[in-house]
Amino acid sequence: MEKVNYPLMCNQAREMLREEPWYASALSNLSALLFETLPDLNWAGFYLLRDGCLTVGPFQGKPACIHIPVGKGVCGTALERNETILVPDVHAFPGHIACDSASRSEIVVPLRSDGRPVAVLDLDSPRPGRFSTADAIGLKHFAKIIEEAICWPGKQT
Repeated sequence: MEKVNYPLMCNQAREMLREEPWYASALSNLSALLFETLPDLNWAGFYLLRDGCLTVGPFQGKPACIHIPVGKGVCGTALERNETILVPDVHAFPGHIACDSASRSEIVVPLRSDGRPVAVLDLDSPRPGRFSTADAIGLKHFAKIIEEAICWPGKQT
């Protein structure tokens, strides 16, 4: 397994966000950055909280579930708990929502605005046990960069 250079990826994210902090453009480029940088992914993207439900946002990969209720699946659970969830085997996660039957492992990191979760970063892999504690740490740092720079829907630029 090749090692991911999270500091470099985070610097690239900072530069992208410096260029354009509007959420639609920023998350589109950031999902591409994740998909191209991290090995063994079949989905990389974002779900945004809208009208009390997570709604698919910018992503790379196959078409995805459009809506995920808060508290359901890995994404909804991570948002509800406001914590990162690393799942080595999605088939062992109670209530897992299979948007792509090829996915075998997943990591979800909440994104916050003013301290409240407003979205999640979601990564899926066809390889069981793909994500490690080092990935969780690196992705939390990546998420923090997003939280500090992004212009979320409803916020002024």
